[in-house]
Amino acid sequence: MSAFPLGLVIEGSVAILLALTIGYCVVLNARLKRLHQDRDQLRDIVNDLVNATNLANRAIQELKVTAQEADSTLSVRLEEADRFGVELANHVSAGTALMERIVQITSAARQRQPLAPPEPQATKVQAALQQLSDYGRNRGEAA
Repeated sequence: MSAFPLGLVIEGSVAILLALTIGYCVVLNARLKRLHQDRDQLRDIVNDLVNATNLANRAIQELKVTAQEADSTLSVRLEEADRFGVELANHVSAGTALMERIVQITSAARQRQPLAPPEPQATKVQAALQQLSDYGRNRGEAA
């Protein structure tokens, strides 16, 4: 009879160990499921990060192209502005030379011709009034 309880004790302890193993497997299974879910989420995060990095790289490339285009456009405009500046300086110097020639011509003309006596103020006023009345008459006839 003594063998019976020993076998029972051994089988009971094996059953307890088996129940503990099953419980540990359930806990381990739950942890593995969470790990897989976390791995899937991590994979999604990595994919999103890769997509964002690719998008940023494309945006940087487009910015580089835009910067190069802006630089070339600015260079062309600066060259054009330099040409206009030179042309303007040439016009200013030509204008200055022309003014000097006009001054010389008028000085020579003043020296050759005596100045005409100024018209009296009354005749200027009368001439202006006459033109105004002629204009009024002509306008009345046209209507």
